[in-house]
Amino acid sequence: MKNTKVAIIGAGICGLYLAWKFSEKGHKVTVFEKKGEIGKYTCSGLFSQKILKFIPQSSSLIKNKISHTIIHFPKKSSTVKFKEPFFLMNHPDLDQLVYKLAKESGAEIILNSSINSLPTGFDRIIGCDGASSFVRKSLGLGEPSLRLGIKGYFKEKNGSNFVEAWAKKHGFIWKIPRGENIEYGIMAQPKEAKEIFEKFLMKNNIKLDGLTAAFIPQRFLIPKNPSITLCGDAAGLTKPWSGGGVIWGLKAAEILLDNFPDFLAYRKEAARFFIPKIVFSKVATKIIYFLGFNIPVLLPSKAKIESDYLI
Repeated sequence: MKNTKVAIIGAGICGLYLAWKFSEKGHKVTVFEKKGEIGKYTCSGLFSQKILKFIPQSSSLIKNKISHTIIHFPKKSSTVKFKEPFFLMNHPDLDQLVYKLAKESGAEIILNSSINSLPTGFDRIIGCDGASSFVRKSLGLGEPSLRLGIKGYFKEKNGSNFVEAWAKKHGFIWKIPRGENIEYGIMAQPKEAKEIFEKFLMKNNIKLDGLTAAFIPQRFLIPKNPSITLCGDAAGLTKPWSGGGVIWGLKAAEILLDNFPDFLAYRKEAARFFIPKIVFSKVATKIIYFLGFNIPVLLPSKAKIESDYLI
């Protein structure tokens, strides 16, 4: 099915990646983006080496390499080493890079374009419009569970090779060294995230600049629809334990590209790939949190994990 007319709603990393790859394959792609500029500022930009598989050109954006994380529970800390290091990048720079690649490949990207109804005149429509996806709502699908992410920057140079996390009941607080400064953030239930974060910052005498916030969705929500589908955050594809969505979203995009134009085959393969990982990682996270908060003596002091899927 060559020269397919494809509408992509949302110019985040998944929408831009799909626009780039579809245009390379000769399809006519139009991307509708409600914002007036490209770039997501609420993501920490911490990605595994798999980012280079999807976007080799992003190697020039690496600012730091992270080998492990130290997770702090009230009475014990655990050092978790990654099987492959994480790369620290500036997420807006990554978005801009893929935006350029998509444009150079022939995709039409329309900014300041809010969608109030699904566009007509296209063979396929793909919703990449984030946690509050209009496309998902238009299809009458259920809503994902939402957590709130808040982050900001502390003016202190730090180029260390590890991150720290403080486990909270329904999430965690993180500290990421970005070289020129330190990023602190929280992922937790929307009603309690701000209060928990403020108490932590006050206790540690930390004052942050550039605070931003965004919802983080989680639930497999790819529709059984032959002509309209979802990808990335719009489909609820984020890691249950960390909230990271870039690699999961790009993997879903890869599955979509491999199965295009068969959206039902895409859903089937994506379900087979992601659902076991979602279930396993939710169970694993609950076990670790239970041990950390209730039986810390059983919590391993050191561990090693696969950084994107745990298994």
